[in-house]
Amino acid sequence: MEYGITGRWAIVCAASRGLGYGCAEALARHGANVVINGRDRASLEEAAEKLRAVAPKSQILPVHGDVTDDDVQGTLIDSCEQVDILVTNAGGPPPRETSGTGARASGRRP
Repeated sequence: MEYGITGRWAIVCAASRGLGYGCAEALARHGANVVINGRDRASLEEAAEKLRAVAPKSQILPVHGDVTDDDVQGTLIDSCEQVDILVTNAGGPPPRETSGTGARASGRRP
């Protein structure tokens, strides 16, 4: 199936693993050039290599850094000819242990 994104440019934030990586892979497999972003440099480089292997015709450009930083945002935008697709997958609290939290632990009724 042709999606009409061959040669288009996509930016995918938080793309070194999980949902962001899945989005980047789907876009690349359908011919988009993808700028991926992540805070963990090693994971980001590994993701870029995997994407290049599954989509050798697509350009895959990793941009390391926190997407909330203005300089990183500028680098993401400057890395591609134009932004056709933007996946803003970043955000949310850091993972943590959840036992002892919530309505029951606080004395509130669920």
